[in-house]
Amino acid sequence: MPESGSMNLFDYLLENADLQRIALIEEGVTTTYGELLGMAEGVERSLKACGTGFQEKVGILAENSAFWVACYLGIIKSGAVAAPLPSRLTADDLENYTKLIRCRTLCIDDRLVTRYERLITESGNQVLKSAIMPFKTRDSAPDTESRPITASVDSQKDLAALMFTSGSTGQPNAVRVTHQNIMANTGAIIAYLDLSQDDRMMTVLPFHYCFGTSLLHTHLRAGGSLVINNYFQYVEDVLNEMETFSCTGLAGVPSTFQSLLNNKSFRGRRFEALRNVQQAGGKLADRYIEDLRSILPGDARLFISYGQTEATARLSYLPPEKLQKKAGSIGKGIPGVTLQVVDKTGVPLEQGEIGEIVAEGDNIAAGYLLPDPAKNPFRNGKLYTGDLGYVDKDGYIYIVGREKDFIKPSGYKVMAATIEHAILDMPEIAEAAIVGVPHDQLGEAAKAFVVLNDNVLITAETILDHCRKKLPIYAVPCDIEFMTALPKNSAGKVMKNSLKQTP
Repeated sequence: MPESGSMNLFDYLLENADLQRIALIEEGVTTTYGELLGMAEGVERSLKACGTGFQEKVGILAENSAFWVACYLGIIKSGAVAAPLPSRLTADDLENYTKLIRCRTLCIDDRLVTRYERLITESGNQVLKSAIMPFKTRDSAPDTESRPITASVDSQKDLAALMFTSGSTGQPNAVRVTHQNIMANTGAIIAYLDLSQDDRMMTVLPFHYCFGTSLLHTHLRAGGSLVINNYFQYVEDVLNEMETFSCTGLAGVPSTFQSLLNNKSFRGRRFEALRNVQQAGGKLADRYIEDLRSILPGDARLFISYGQTEATARLSYLPPEKLQKKAGSIGKGIPGVTLQVVDKTGVPLEQGEIGEIVAEGDNIAAGYLLPDPAKNPFRNGKLYTGDLGYVDKDGYIYIVGREKDFIKPSGYKVMAATIEHAILDMPEIAEAAIVGVPHDQLGEAAKAFVVLNDNVLITAETILDHCRKKLPIYAVPCDIEFMTALPKNSAGKVMKNSLKQTP
């Protein structure tokens, strides 16, 4: 085995793989670890035939699938850099993404080729398509002489992937993630979740999103398996597969669990194998967490987590036994991560004082592909998250909002999250988002976009009356707009820029 400082992520992820065991299940079709390895090695050979060089960027454009996973693993094995792309880009967006990362080779699902045919033809990009991917079964005692040799890397410096930020409030940027970043984060998550080869994750989050990628990393490293379902809009089918394939894990962002809790069938299921439920990607209202806890089977543990793409995936978690006593907290740093709340000069604050959350650990990424010195969160080996919060007397951290996500009515600084949480206290409200809009008297005021729970009818005045009881008068929204759904990106995060453009 290579020394840890030179270990390729490919070897790390598959070190515990039993070639005969199932790695992936997709639409009822299973892929064993042996088959997955054969596919990944086929990708590596294809990349070498294309002349792909060490640390060259290779895009992946596909829905979650065995093809996606094989491409990701094969790219990393070859020493190139995997660049997972959102699978529903417009042709213009894809052109911008590939230019940004200087990508000349693209692994693309056959079903998507027609959509981007003009761009592919005009750009001259080399394309590896799913239809030509080899599906070679590896036996338990492979001929090592015929295997492609895994590229040697400096795991602390060489990149394994470029992961795009979610772009919920602005243009996405690519985060430079090293082999060591992913290994550190993966090992820590496995440790606190206590994952093993018996774990099977129901996967509805896209692999191009760092939370989704972390599910892949952890379950491959543990030797477990993943059930892939790309159609979460059909919630019943997801729930059926969870039961059919005895899934032990489920993970999602707030909108995932809001959809599940609004599904009557979810409340009547037993999910006897389920033992780990992970929620991250934003704050899930406390009332939803309580509702979820009451529905989950007795042996299932609910982990509330916090992370950022710039931290590979995960930064903190709240242990399940603390859900009630520390409601609303993101917990403490995962193993190997130190979190502090600091003032503008970087000095740690006392308990209860609000400041910026700063993280340090081996999972902190190497920086942005296109760094902006004026907006650099990577400083002195630490990640300045841009999230504001405070620490309680027991060291648990609470987030009050994003540093840049606030409104300023009459000169008062009000976090958008404060108003959103107040509105979400109403049981009739499924989702809420706040943006700032121009206002004649206040200068800027809050506008609320809300989604009601099914079969519920309430007026805007009812919501405003509730806000008047919960908030200072200057923080009460000037307008309530009802929507059937909030605009979200592929990671399930609300796109506030789109809301700001709403007439």
